[in-house]
Amino acid sequence: MVAASRRQFLAGGALLGAAGAAAVPAIVASGQGHGPGHSQTTGMSHGGGVEGPTFRLGATVDHRFNGFNPTDVLRDFDYGVVSTLPDGRTLRTYEIASSDEELEVAPGVRFPAWTFNGRIPGPTLRCTEGDELRFKFTNGSDHPHTIHFHGLHPADMDGVPGAGPGVIDPGESFTYAFDARPFGLHLYHCHVSPLAEHIARGLYGTFIIDPPTPRAPADELVMVMHGFNTTFDGEGNQLYAVNGIPFHYVHEPVRVKRNELVRIYLVNVLEYDPINSFHIHGNFFEYYPTGTRLEPAEFTDTIMQAQGQRGICELRFPYPGSFMFHAHKTEFAELGWMGFFEVVE
Repeated sequence: MVAASRRQFLAGGALLGAAGAAAVPAIVASGQGHGPGHSQTTGMSHGGGVEGPTFRLGATVDHRFNGFNPTDVLRDFDYGVVSTLPDGRTLRTYEIASSDEELEVAPGVRFPAWTFNGRIPGPTLRCTEGDELRFKFTNGSDHPHTIHFHGLHPADMDGVPGAGPGVIDPGESFTYAFDARPFGLHLYHCHVSPLAEHIARGLYGTFIIDPPTPRAPADELVMVMHGFNTTFDGEGNQLYAVNGIPFHYVHEPVRVKRNELVRIYLVNVLEYDPINSFHIHGNFFEYYPTGTRLEPAEFTDTIMQAQGQRGICELRFPYPGSFMFHAHKTEFAELGWMGFFEVVE
């Protein structure tokens, strides 16, 4: 089987999906239009059009086949099953299962993913500082996995081999239990070797601990930045995405209201590339690194994150219309990490 590099993707070469997927025709087009919805040429191209080397506009993946839609992932928060402990504290119980899933990550390109609750990224787990948390993890995959949570917890709850229950084998279950602290924006992921592959295959998600005094009301969005190494050579990615599917928010822009506070929980779990970034056109945002402080660190339109870094972006859009957002590394953007905000009255 011949596997295309990401350079070939940019040049218009067809990609062979992992595990024997068929070659994909017309992945890219030269682009003669001036924005989403304009007509495009068909077939293959070597770039140079107005749109540049990108997936053919209008070609989308089958969300029903995948079982999730990145538009829904934006505002989908799992608060667990809530009950009250004898001491009056809140107890939250979550169910998380790993599974092996074949996902369509680009039109006609299938990827053998490892997932939490059947999607990439896994569910956005949410709670309040001081809550008692219990995460029942069931390994429905054919491979050993764990869940490692960022935050504060006892050593036997760290979700790494050799600590506490260690590796959770296929068919086995374990409940991770600890208190929610500190408040902020965190993440979780599998911590089994080879670690890069277990994460790159899709075993990650967002973990939000709200402060005891809630943040100001806002339209809250989760954006998890990641990639797909479809050749499984561990030497870079052929596709880049936010919330599972490359270019999804080009086809389905993120709708927000003019002058309404928008809060973006931005997480970078990109493997095989050292740094990722987020840039928004025509607007600036307040940035709260890790979300563990209530005062912003800067007012900017571009931030960089290494793997595992995360932060909260807050902004209001003063003007209606379409505003692009993307990685401020052109190669990442042209291979899927871009989208649009659609600001409406």
